[in-house]
Amino acid sequence: MIGISKLYCGTVEPSDALRYGRKSKAMPSHLLQFSKDKKPVVVWNMGRRCNLRCAHCYSASKDIDYSGELSTKEGKALIDDLAQFGAPVILFSGGEPLMRPDLVELAEHATSQGMRAVISTNGTLITPEKARELKEVGLSYVGVSLDGVGETNDRFRGVKGAFDMALQGIKNCQEQGIKVGLRFTINKRNYQDIPGIFELLETENIPRVCFYHLVYAGRGSKLVEEDLTHEETRQVVDQIIDLTADLHQRGLPKEVLTVDNHADGVYLYLRVLQEDPERARNVMSLLEMNEGNSSGRGIGCVSWDGAVHADQFWRHTSFGNVRERPFSEIWTDLSNPLMEKLKSKVPHLKGRCALCKWKNICGGNFRVRAEAVTGDLWAADPACYLTDAEIGLNETDDADIAAADGTSLSCFE
Repeated sequence: MIGISKLYCGTVEPSDALRYGRKSKAMPSHLLQFSKDKKPVVVWNMGRRCNLRCAHCYSASKDIDYSGELSTKEGKALIDDLAQFGAPVILFSGGEPLMRPDLVELAEHATSQGMRAVISTNGTLITPEKARELKEVGLSYVGVSLDGVGETNDRFRGVKGAFDMALQGIKNCQEQGIKVGLRFTINKRNYQDIPGIFELLETENIPRVCFYHLVYAGRGSKLVEEDLTHEETRQVVDQIIDLTADLHQRGLPKEVLTVDNHADGVYLYLRVLQEDPERARNVMSLLEMNEGNSSGRGIGCVSWDGAVHADQFWRHTSFGNVRERPFSEIWTDLSNPLMEKLKSKVPHLKGRCALCKWKNICGGNFRVRAEAVTGDLWAADPACYLTDAEIGLNETDDADIAAADGTSLSCFE
């Protein structure tokens, strides 16, 4: 997670994170990415069922009943363990979490244990009554997924009218005083709508947006050809930076983040270095605190059936099940070779990632994408759009890259 507004517009300084000792439990949510202990934010996919049919859904959800989901009692036991372990946030997700009738009860249990409870939703089921219930139990934040404006969103999400229903859900949250933000997954079908998303932030007084880079998992694994090219990605990241700065300069600051491609942090730093070298030092300090990709360390996932994953996209690999052992034990058990390596990814990287001079602030980017494309989870992330020159490579490194990865360089071009 890269805070575009934090880094580029200077809404956060290194001293802000240091003030809290960089401890997850003490830090406000907007600073959690800079914590030192990296206690995990845990995504609980509490149910798989969903009322939409999104093209990129990592859980490949349908509007059908699924068996084997954790019960309310099991969910509360999970929350108790996470609270005692020191996980600062539980994110209720799905499928569509609002299709579980006990969502409000479980969110209230989390807040009663001192955790911050947030939900990731398509927004279409947030009625005025549901928004009031969520407010009453102390929900911290509602992230609503909109993958375009109007018909763009509806086509991508597979249900006509989904955009209007989601927008009404956002308004229902706002009327109850619940902080609400947008989630947008960038791909060839919708990147032209990014300016419209910024207009929506302004017209609807929405304080936050997260732009997600496409991850090749679930139904998203069929969209590899619909991911942006490296040049298109560079243009989009520049556009997001420019639009964020425009709002900031007009006295309408919004929290803008990009997610699932830590090359964004380096790209932004290199831009700031050209524009304001003094400011660039602060940007680098914050990126060093961030440490890049945090799958298996600062973010974790519990599936609907209790399986524990490194993140919500890594469903094909489980480290254990909370029905058999508490999450806290599974998460700290380094006898699993993959879990041990995920706690410190950099020494295991291959190819371009291994030779990149920014690997300690990128953390090797997104391992699931590397595995999906190359079959090797430690290979270079094919979605890294930084040039060889930008990452400190030259022509003499080509043979080393190919030998390290065992793959053709063409898959990174």
